[in-house]
Amino acid sequence: MENLNQHQASGERVILVSVAVQMLADLDAEEFHLLAQSAGANILQHVHAQRIKPDAKLFIGSGKAEEIAEVVAEHEAELVIFDHALTPAQARNLERIMRCRVVDRTELILDIFAQRARTYEGKLQVELAQLQHMASRLIRSRGDLDSQKGGIGLRGPGETLLETDRRLLKLRMGQLKAKLEKVRQTRMQGRVARQKAAVPTVSLVGYTNAGKSTLFNNLAKSDVYAADQLFATLDPTLRRLHWDGIGNLVLADTVGFVRNLSHSLVESFKATLEETLEATLLLHVIDSSSPDMMEQIEAVEKVLKEIGVDVPILRVYNKIDVSGEDPKIIYGKPHQPERVYVSAHSGKGLPLLRQAVQECLMGQIQSFEVRLKPAYGKLRTQLYALNVIQNESYDEQGNLILHVIIAPHKLEQLIKQAHLPIEEILGTRAQQFQRPLEEFEIKD
Repeated sequence: MENLNQHQASGERVILVSVAVQMLADLDAEEFHLLAQSAGANILQHVHAQRIKPDAKLFIGSGKAEEIAEVVAEHEAELVIFDHALTPAQARNLERIMRCRVVDRTELILDIFAQRARTYEGKLQVELAQLQHMASRLIRSRGDLDSQKGGIGLRGPGETLLETDRRLLKLRMGQLKAKLEKVRQTRMQGRVARQKAAVPTVSLVGYTNAGKSTLFNNLAKSDVYAADQLFATLDPTLRRLHWDGIGNLVLADTVGFVRNLSHSLVESFKATLEETLEATLLLHVIDSSSPDMMEQIEAVEKVLKEIGVDVPILRVYNKIDVSGEDPKIIYGKPHQPERVYVSAHSGKGLPLLRQAVQECLMGQIQSFEVRLKPAYGKLRTQLYALNVIQNESYDEQGNLILHVIIAPHKLEQLIKQAHLPIEEILGTRAQQFQRPLEEFEIKD
């Protein structure tokens, strides 16, 4: 056991229990501690235990349960939190022994979500997840749930209180799912409009507390709440912004992931995570200073696979001001960035991130000499808006000569939209945009 002697000004008096089970995935005790702190717990003691496999009745052995009960009585704790998912029966049996409330990891995360939700959609999803979790645990709420209703105005077909509660929960969950479906339809309409306007979407994903919101604020010049705590932000946030070499794009910040996130939670937050499904590019933000970096990467990729994400991913190794890495871009293939090392806090490496995103979205970046007549001023304005012009000069005929660094695809798009002659503007370089005619044969 580890006596933490940490007392906060407010919050429930809590005993934490971490159980290392050989049959289950390893847990991070420090992360569990941070989760409890994020929920506002006043942590009195952290108890550690080991088992080969979970006990069907208590999850832990009866001897360890009695030992924890003594700790609860000694500290006058109000709550015991287990860093594992408990069955309703296990939680009920533990409560009888410990004589206080017992919650598991899923309930702890749901409580944090309930505190963090700010938007209409976020609150709907949290309530739905809570009700789904509660539906299997109704028997814990009252010991006399099998008694039938009685009394004046309450006599009827003999429906039990448990059945009534389940029916009401099912009705409420149906209402929430219908409301979330409307939200999903609204989001889908927005995505279709962006796709028609050829506006790419870049979504930030990553482990909770990896620095997504700080990076989002730095890139979007926004003020999304960011703090050094788990699940500091829950609701998805979208910002339309201008990106050098690309033009307009939508940047989306999503909920942070965490290890051992139950399937029901992933399902409940699918409407939020759909922003990642429909994105043009994912920025997987990684805490490069974390000792559990590889496990966190694996946890994020597992959830992305579970929700069916098939989108190009650029890994962004954040917090290099702590890890000591240098800002840089690592390429898997020529002009295909795989990793970028940055610090969202200090701003180091952010120009490289902007360059890498431009290359991921627009392809290979090349240098061009663009020759514009005085009447072609609109194209010059567009190139300046993209911030791709290196320098400009004039030739003897009074034409404007611009040296630009831009993706060929984007330059060709701008010239064609302006209905200008590409050969006149790019000279011999226009040949690389000429596509050979396809040969075909007509048969009777």
